[in-house]
Amino acid sequence: MCFFFSLMPATFWLVIGYFVLFSSRKAEGFIQKFGKILATWIFIVALFIVICGIYMTLSGNCPIEKLMQNM
Repeated sequence: MCFFFSLMPATFWLVIGYFVLFSSRKAEGFIQKFGKILATWIFIVALFIVICGIYMTLSGNCPIEKLMQNM
């Protein structure tokens, strides 16, 4: 369950990353290099969110599942 809920913020960060990458291609010099580095870090953050969702789901520590069981 946590995996599916982790896809929402990951999608948000991916959209922001593509926007930063697209904007950096229009720039020149240091700003272009900085934009590419920033977009790479944003993609890593999005990947880390999905990995954390997978870990929480597989380990059984997902608080959403515990809340659903109590209902």
